[in-house]
Amino acid sequence: MTGSSPIFESIAVSEVFDSYPDTVSDHLLYLRQLIIETADEIGINDLEETLKWGDPSYLTKNGSTVRVAWRKSFPAEYGIFFNCKTSLVDTFKEVYPNTFRFEGSRALLFNHDDYKTNDEFPSIELKHCISLSLTYKSIKHLPMLGI
Repeated sequence: MTGSSPIFESIAVSEVFDSYPDTVSDHLLYLRQLIIETADEIGINDLEETLKWGDPSYLTKNGSTVRVAWRKSFPAEYGIFFNCKTSLVDTFKEVYPNTFRFEGSRALLFNHDDYKTNDEFPSIELKHCISLSLTYKSIKHLPMLGI
């Protein structure tokens, strides 16, 4: 994130972000920032930040949930998760086969050693993936989600 502290509407979500280790905290906050920026850029004004499965999650009426997560069992990894019952991650694999590391049909995974700074992130590609998820209900019928 940039120099200022993020503003959270939910104390519970803020507490989850506060619980992350320093090695991944800035990266997870950056993923959050990308989700919020993407929603704003594509005109989504009903983005809700909440917890699902104990993880910060982002929902919108016409989209599919986007979730960010870190697990103690894999301390160097964190990720952005999508509904595995959608075609989202399969589409991301087709469009960005060498850009992301995938976990099945549900996640894009990152390692804190891969991106020392947020400037190294494939932010443009990731924002594209986020936008597809946030608009999924209106594009799910299109081949390759309209890409």
